[in-house]
Amino acid sequence: MEHILGLVALACGIIVGLGAIGASIGIALMGGKFLESSARQPELMNELQTKMFILAGLIDAAFLIGVAIALLFAFANPFAATLAAAVH
Repeated sequence: MEHILGLVALACGIIVGLGAIGASIGIALMGGKFLESSARQPELMNELQTKMFILAGLIDAAFLIGVAIALLFAFANPFAATLAAAVH
């Protein structure tokens, strides 16, 4: 039982870690492209900034969904009941 719970904890860490890395890289690339495009066409800066913040929110939302799934597995593990029933 402890072996399974340890693997679940490891999986939660991987979910959160890879999600954070992916969100950070995505926002960094998007911010760089925003700066490049606003330097080329400064008259579009307000429109591009609005779209950039919407996309940043969507990228963060995808990361937070991964965090919520990891918390679900960490605290309300649906596999623990199945495992306990199989052991006893």
